[in-house]
Amino acid sequence: MKATVTLTTHVLTVSLLALLAGDAFGAATWPRFRGPDGAGIAAADARPATSWSESSHLQWKTALPGPGSSSPIVAGERMFVTCYSGYGAGGSGDSQDKLQRHLVCLERASGKILWDKTVAAELPEDPFSGFLTEHGYASNTPVTDGEHVYVFFGKTGALAFDFDGKQLWKVNLGKRSSPRHWGSGASPLLYQNTLIVNAADESRAIYALDKLTGKEIWKTEVAALDLSFVTPILVDGEGGHSDLVLAVPGEMWGLNPETGKLRWFAGIPIKGNVSPSVVAADGVIYATGGYPQQGTVAVRAGGKGDVTKTHVLWSSETASYVPSPVVCKGHLYFVSDQGFATCLEAATGKMVYKERLPGLRGNKPFYASLVLANGRLYATSRRAGTFVLQADPKFAQLAHNTLAGDDSDFNGTPALVGQQLFLRSNRFVYCIDGGAGG
Repeated sequence: MKATVTLTTHVLTVSLLALLAGDAFGAATWPRFRGPDGAGIAAADARPATSWSESSHLQWKTALPGPGSSSPIVAGERMFVTCYSGYGAGGSGDSQDKLQRHLVCLERASGKILWDKTVAAELPEDPFSGFLTEHGYASNTPVTDGEHVYVFFGKTGALAFDFDGKQLWKVNLGKRSSPRHWGSGASPLLYQNTLIVNAADESRAIYALDKLTGKEIWKTEVAALDLSFVTPILVDGEGGHSDLVLAVPGEMWGLNPETGKLRWFAGIPIKGNVSPSVVAADGVIYATGGYPQQGTVAVRAGGKGDVTKTHVLWSSETASYVPSPVVCKGHLYFVSDQGFATCLEAATGKMVYKERLPGLRGNKPFYASLVLANGRLYATSRRAGTFVLQADPKFAQLAHNTLAGDDSDFNGTPALVGQQLFLRSNRFVYCIDGGAGG
């Protein structure tokens, strides 16, 4: 990590991490990108449907006020999702001054929109052109602590709302752009009483904000964050502490989430740009991604300083470009930008299978990350439906589900709560209920 780290002083009020992971409101929660701990794994009692259609297991379908690539989150009986409108949203205006973001709150049982809060964009924004058109201006998944919901809208900043839709605070986190002008991609997460945001595109910095006031607790500014669109995760480290872990081009970092200071780093063969979040299991952290130099790597958690020689366990040239992986029973699963469902041995990186999924259309057919429930992997493609695979080292496709009447992109990662699976496209949000008749 060859850069200067700029920090501000901080004061933290310690609370239980498990509370912020969703235990405050029981099993009925999917509070952030890829679930309670960012691993993409549902609660043990989750039983979503395997097969569905417009006429089977579809509990409700609600039209959204605009497109977006963010994922839905669930807190008790409410669901939240973000969208954008007014510019780059398909025939709704060609001027950036019309761009606005939406935070939409829905009733989980019925799909009824309880409220829709709009936030005008702070300009100038990156133009709606090139690769930005692939995901748009609402690509950051919200996070909730069960009482408030937090959003990150790139150059427009981070905001907090209560469950009635009242805006509590708004903080600017930078106005810069990468040379490629791809826009923002990382989602916020909660640690103790702070909201942590990877604002790499906006300011080459990671921030920790007081979740009640938005006040800056610490800021780690590093040039090497450029082209890291990664949502960090919290990993159990040595000595009982947590590490804030993310991948950047060429390195994996473990930061102290209370100060933002670097604890350890490892060189990794993932270059160019990085989008997938890392995942951790049994004391090992797995990263994948990169372009044009892609790779997947396993790094033992913890350590101090440069741990490349001591903690990097294996690397592979097989990789996922955008979707994040899942670890299950000693195996690492992901779907690639070329449409392959892939399984590697978690201990060695050895290829177990690499199977092309049928019926995929378009370039980079997957943006949504894998999620796991009841021994099944759910892989939602952008334009060809959701594939359900057995989470097993022997490849088995259990179902291929499509929803008629929606030809828009499905870029968001599903949320899984109990028997329900929530999908979002650029037009609708769906509730698939495993207990509903079909």
